[in-house]
Amino acid sequence: MVSLHPLLDNGIVKGNPDHAGGTLYCKCANDPVEVTLTSNVAHNHACGCSKCWKPAGALFSIVGVVPRDALAVTANESKLRVVDPKAAIQRHACAECGTHLYGRIEVDHPFKGLDFVHAELSPQDGWQEPQFAAFVSSIIEQGFDPAKIGEVRDKLHAIGLETYDCLSPPLMDLIAVYTAKKSGALK
Repeated sequence: MVSLHPLLDNGIVKGNPDHAGGTLYCKCANDPVEVTLTSNVAHNHACGCSKCWKPAGALFSIVGVVPRDALAVTANESKLRVVDPKAAIQRHACAECGTHLYGRIEVDHPFKGLDFVHAELSPQDGWQEPQFAAFVSSIIEQGFDPAKIGEVRDKLHAIGLETYDCLSPPLMDLIAVYTAKKSGALK
């Protein structure tokens, strides 16, 4: 089978719940973009959507969130470009190597105030381990053989990840509460 993701292929390494953050770097050999995080990630998960940055050959990205005020670009910010200016999540990628450093939401959205990051871009250990797999069936939209999707789900389950074709139930509940409050159905 192809790689799910290098952090998943040999099992999941538990993170440290007291991890205080670290530094992310793009893949440039010279003058890499540097992003400093002052907190651990939350809701870290394998994501099969077509928008997230994935290592070469991987079916999934590993992405989590940090509070917006816990993220600062600390070197070579001028190299960052927004991948898709029309997307709700403004993914900031290095213009030279293509690595996505963070995604920020600037529009009215349930997750506004949280920045999406790939903690694997950090040399520090201890980041929260993946908690679930989201948008699993989306890998089919990207050309993965639908006859083999069961094998992918089985492999994800075998390493302890529940699989969803959306986000996890707690995150979907947060979206529903946000939407209900916005419409006035909940106060």
